[in-house]
Amino acid sequence: MKKHNYSAGPCILPQEVFEKASQAVLNFNNSGLSILEISHRSKDFVAVMEEARTLALELLGLENKGYQALFLQGGASMEFLRIPFNLLKENGKASYLDSGTWASGAIKEAKAFGETVVVASSKEENYNHIPKNFEIPTDADYFHCTSNNTIFGTQIKSLPETNVPVVCDMSSDIFSRQLDFSKFDLIYAGAQKNMGPAGVTLVVVKEELLGKTGRAIPSILDYEKHIKAESMYNTPPVFAVYTSLLTMQWLKNLGGISAIEKINNTKAELLYAEIDRNPLFKGSASIEDRSNMNATFLLNDASHAETFDKMWKEAGISGLPGHRSVGGYRASMYNALPLESVQVLVDVMKELEVTIS
Repeated sequence: MKKHNYSAGPCILPQEVFEKASQAVLNFNNSGLSILEISHRSKDFVAVMEEARTLALELLGLENKGYQALFLQGGASMEFLRIPFNLLKENGKASYLDSGTWASGAIKEAKAFGETVVVASSKEENYNHIPKNFEIPTDADYFHCTSNNTIFGTQIKSLPETNVPVVCDMSSDIFSRQLDFSKFDLIYAGAQKNMGPAGVTLVVVKEELLGKTGRAIPSILDYEKHIKAESMYNTPPVFAVYTSLLTMQWLKNLGGISAIEKINNTKAELLYAEIDRNPLFKGSASIEDRSNMNATFLLNDASHAETFDKMWKEAGISGLPGHRSVGGYRASMYNALPLESVQVLVDVMKELEVTIS
C-alpha cells in the first residue's frame, strides 16, 4: 500500500531523490565508490558542495547580492548559538520574536551572550498565533524571528518593517513560498523539514554583516572561517549535502519556488477547507496565521479518536499525530507531499463524518 507521509521531520522527500541517492550509495558518479565513503576533498564531492551552495542562492534569488551559502553541521539548534556569537556585539543588544518552541530555544541561547529583548510573545496563548504590532528596538544588532512554527501550525505572513538586520529560522518552510529574501540578512534552516535528510543545516548570510562583534569567536562557530573554507572547514555531512542538492535540483526542474508555492497553496486550501467544513474537527491555530506547511487540528469530541486513528492508518497515512506538547493532529504538507495524499486525508475525514452520523 502507498504510504502518505505527514511526518513533521525527518520528512517526505521526492521519490526521484530517493532513487538517485540510493544509486549514489552503491556507486557515486560511476566512480566505483559509495557517496558514503568518498573523501569530502575529492573532486566529485567538491563539485557537489559548490553546486549546492550556488543553487541555494539561485533558488532564493540571492546570487550576486553579497550573500554566501553554507552547509554546516549541528542542526538549526547550533545556529541558536552561532548567531549571537557572530552578530551580537559586546555590550550590544539582540531582539527576538517568541512565536514557538524553537524561537524560545533561540532566545535562551542569546541571553547567555548579552542583552536580549523579547519584542513580543504568544506563549501565554500556547503559541496559537503570530504576535503582531510590536516594535523592534532601533539600536538592536539584529532581529530574530521564526518563519514557520512546526509544532503549533503558525506561519509569519508578513515581516515587520525595520532597518535592523533580520535573521530568520526557516527550518520548516524553506523553499516553500516566494518571499523577497533580500529583506533577510541571515537565513538558516535544518534540512530535515523540507530539503534533505537530518544532519546538515543551510545558512545563507549577507557577508557584510560579519566580523563586527568585537568578540573572540571559536573557529568552528565563526561564519567567516566557514565561508573562507567554502563549507569545508571541517568534514561536512557528505550524504546529507548531496541529498539536499538532489532535492534542490528537483525543485529547480519543477519551476522553482514560485511553482511549488502554487502547489502548496492548493494542498493547504484543500485540507483547511475540510477542517472548517467538517463539524467533527476544528483548527488549533489562528486562521490568519495558519501554516501552509503544518496544519494542526483537533477532534471536537475526543471519544472519536480511536475510530479516526484506525481509519487514517488503514488508508496508509503515517505521521499524523500532533506534537506531544499540544496533542491532536498535525498534517505536515512539505514540498514533496503530493496533492493526492492530502485528498486521501480529506476523504478519511469525510468518511468519519458519515460513520459517526
